[in-house]
Amino acid sequence: MLVVALLVSIIALLIGSLTFFHRASTPPITSATPGATASIAPAAILEKSIAVLPFENLSNEKENAYFADGVQDEILTGLARVADLKVISRTSTMQYKVGAERNVRDIAKALGVAHVLEGSVQRAGSRVRVNAQLIDARTDNHLWAERYDRDVADVFAIESEVAGKIVAQLQAKISPSEKAEIEKAPTNDVAAFNLYAHAKTLNENALLRETVKDYFEAVRLLDEAVERDPSFFLAYYQLARAHDAIYQTGNDHTPARLALADAAIQSLRRLRPDAGETHLALARHLYWGYLDYEHARQELSVAQQALPNNSEAFLFAAYIDRRQGRWEDSTRNFEHASELDPRNAAILRQLSLSYENLRRYADTIAVLDRALTVAPNDISLRTQRARIALRSHADAKPLHTTIQTIVTENPNAAPVVAGEWLLLALYERDAAAAQRALAAMPPDGCYDASIPFPNTWCEGMIARLSGDQKAARDAFTKARTELEKMVRDQPDYAEALCALGVVDAALGNKEDAIREGRRAVELMPVSKNAIEGSLLIKYLAAIYAWTGEKDRALEQLDKAVHLPCYLSYGELRLHPIWDPLRGDSRFEKIVASLAPK
Repeated sequence: MLVVALLVSIIALLIGSLTFFHRASTPPITSATPGATASIAPAAILEKSIAVLPFENLSNEKENAYFADGVQDEILTGLARVADLKVISRTSTMQYKVGAERNVRDIAKALGVAHVLEGSVQRAGSRVRVNAQLIDARTDNHLWAERYDRDVADVFAIESEVAGKIVAQLQAKISPSEKAEIEKAPTNDVAAFNLYAHAKTLNENALLRETVKDYFEAVRLLDEAVERDPSFFLAYYQLARAHDAIYQTGNDHTPARLALADAAIQSLRRLRPDAGETHLALARHLYWGYLDYEHARQELSVAQQALPNNSEAFLFAAYIDRRQGRWEDSTRNFEHASELDPRNAAILRQLSLSYENLRRYADTIAVLDRALTVAPNDISLRTQRARIALRSHADAKPLHTTIQTIVTENPNAAPVVAGEWLLLALYERDAAAAQRALAAMPPDGCYDASIPFPNTWCEGMIARLSGDQKAARDAFTKARTELEKMVRDQPDYAEALCALGVVDAALGNKEDAIREGRRAVELMPVSKNAIEGSLLIKYLAAIYAWTGEKDRALEQLDKAVHLPCYLSYGELRLHPIWDPLRGDSRFEKIVASLAPK
């Protein structure tokens, strides 16, 4: 699952950002496949563009920090509803907490906006003071500033007034419906708003912290918020988001959890059936909870119209487009999501993975370099950047150097890079290095994307590389036992059938291997799933190759190289899995078709 892959990559990002302080040196790579562009030009800065930076919390009680964040977020959310404005997403702006290093001009340049809104919030008892100032970041001119001293119950009116003043200052067109949304108070209960603001922060940070704890804590806070105010629409929106995330990430993948998300969705539809958030929450729910792509797409189309600056509405569209093989649409949606949320490294990584599937390596590099400016110490980004030379030019040196540097910097990082490390060792025919990588491999670390190869499969590949046929057979037999149980429990699990077919091919079980590989492709064709579908075709080619069916292997391989997928020039040149085809002129022609031009 690509969404699961997104979760794993962000968790890996956290590990990297906390542990390492030196970016590995990798040689620049500028070559690309035909049709790829050399770089991605930055979007022009629009006059009516703005970033709402985190407001400083001046309250004595530090627990009011969530209240200050909530004030900033509500102003941002109000502005984001205006289609005539470009408003940067909260994920990117929250990286610029108040501090001496906060340079407005530099921040605006990094976020691609012309204007910045700064402010502060001070709450004392039943009173609240909000200061806000609008700055033209190109000239450092202060265009507007105002201070509000009011009862804390009036804070929502302050938020609406500030948003309205900004719209007027930027001379943005605003429709009656957009104006009505800005003026609508999220709740009349300040305590419920505090709970909501805290929970929203937990939801958005959950992937970068203790995922389970944060999501469940968000649910607890939101349940309390809607108990205080049963008509608190945005609290139900965050509640649906938390329940769906808990379900989708596998922390509680039960019908009961899905029913809780269903209940929150029904509350949204009851309170405000036409709101953009209702359509976005339903789209997320249909995708994560039911894999219902078409209905999710319909809901996203409505959400994008109502929430033109919401990066998530375009991000989920990109996921669905990619899974359905609409690569150009997917890329466009990823790029648009990144424009709205330019400091979100996870979006950039997903965009880079799309370019990598399309073999647009120069674009992959350009996006990864952007991501590395956001998260320069991220392990996943560093290794992915280095492996482009391997995929595009069959040059293993940059990845070899990068992995060696990462493991030297911190040996505890070995499990994070073990998958790339082992694959590299196989490419380099270095059995000793492969054994070291396997020793560091976490459970399920031998998976190839969604193909669930057990670690014993990797053990067998290493033994085979070492020339120990008995050890290889023993390991493959263990792998077969694991996969056979998986398929017995889930007979229509295409990826497991594929892995079982590959293992059977390695064991010489020709008829079983071919039957399993073909069944996997039938269960999940490219027309149904462009990501896993192309991967299954690649492995069907490998099954045919390992069972002596060269003609069939080359037929499937020719299909695979004409599809967007991870199959690359470097893999065909170096991976031992293709050794049975080496020396055949037809195979060499296929390899040459992916060679750098």
